[in-house]
Amino acid sequence: MYSPDLEADPPPAVGMLIETCYDADGMLWSSPMYNGSVSGSFKNAIDWLHMLGSREPPYLHDEVIGLISAAGGTQGLQVVNTMEFSVRSLRGWAVPYVVSVPQATRAFAGSGAVQDELVEQQLRLLGEEVVRVAERFSRDPTLHRQGECDDAAERIATAG
Repeated sequence: MYSPDLEADPPPAVGMLIETCYDADGMLWSSPMYNGSVSGSFKNAIDWLHMLGSREPPYLHDEVIGLISAAGGTQGLQVVNTMEFSVRSLRGWAVPYVVSVPQATRAFAGSGAVQDELVEQQLRLLGEEVVRVAERFSRDPTLHRQGECDDAAERIATAG
């Protein structure tokens, strides 16, 4: 569990999580919905990313993140909204396309494998979108430099 007291000497698994997230060009974040929000384990992982604040650049600066929620019922966008707030607070970029999987127990097998063709297509599209935007960011740094672009989303959409 996250504790500010452990930041000086985090557990090895936490160190790996932090370095992997910091070094990534893009990520997919996914959480089941519990009580209208992200799971406790997901929130705990996000809390550990607080340690990236002292880096240069700080946090997840300019990393591209795709968001996925899984709900037992028909709702799930609350989870996406919560994750999007975290992405922004960590200085990342959430792609506009998100995947909210309703009635996830039907969409996924007990092993976690996707057993719904439409959900599989949506997840693949989201992954492709994260890669596409991350590649554009890497080719043209002015697309995402904070303070230098009034409308980054428009420039990404029209970049060639």
